Amino acid sequence: MAPRAYWKGYLRLSLVSCPIALFPATSSREKVRFHQLNKDTGHRVRYRKVDEETGDEVAQEDIIKGYEVEKGQYIELTKDELEAAAIESTRMIDIDQFVPAKEIDELYIGDPYYIVPDGDVGVQAFAVIREAIKQEGMVALGRVVFTSREHIIGLKPRGKGLMGVTLRYPYEVRNEEDYFDDIPDEKVTKDMLDLARHIVETKAGHFDPAKFEDHYENALKELLKKKQHGEKITAPKTKEPSKVINLMDALRRSAQSESKGGKARPAERSPARRTATRSKKTTRSTARQRKAS
Repeated sequence: MAPRAYWKGYLRLSLVSCPIALFPATSSREKVRFHQLNKDTGHRVRYRKVDEETGDEVAQEDIIKGYEVEKGQYIELTKDELEAAAIESTRMIDIDQFVPAKEIDELYIGDPYYIVPDGDVGVQAFAVIREAIKQEGMVALGRVVFTSREHIIGLKPRGKGLMGVTLRYPYEVRNEEDYFDDIPDEKVTKDMLDLARHIVETKAGHFDPAKFEDHYENALKELLKKKQHGEKITAPKTKEPSKVINLMDALRRSAQSESKGGKARPAERSPARRTATRSKKTTRSTARQRKAS
């Protein structure tokens, strides 16, 4: 069964436009999901919308939006009043600007979507817009409205279609200084950095999502299988990481451990060995100086 479009409308670059359909590029449907049950009866627990004061259930058609201005005081807005605030770009993605991809901070990147032509009529116009963006080698920025909210969306070619990524507004991104300013400045010695870099090098590879494994998801499936077959469920013993008493010693042991894994480059000596070699040379040099005196 073909996926259902999340949004349909038009893509416009200046006077060129075409009908498009937009689909979420990611899905979490495959994940294990749970329902809430009454432990005494085993029946599903349902949520009902009730009046906070009277406790009476409220029908969906009787529910309106409210913005709290003070505790318990709201500005009430009906559906018609909210629609009166609808903006022009409700069914249109207007390309306003082209920017280099490297200038888009990762903090601003939101949800990805696949964008395809909607029907045969606008296929050529879609291809023209796609190829124009590809030739520029940049990201096209536009505006789109999802569920009454306007979003900035970045567009770039992907295969025969386009990929759109929603971008956050500045007010949605927290200031990093609020979190990083209290981190004390620590001096990192060259020997420590050499050992840490060696560990990084032995673990270096290429980005391959096929190797990603959701261990918790697999554990849940195994748990459900055991439960279904009436097997006893026992919690695994948790291992706490050992406390680091000597950072240099921990780095040295880590470097040696990673080298034994077979990933270290044979032509290069590890920082741990280089450090040890330097120490031996220094000892021999000191000994020769004592004999000479």
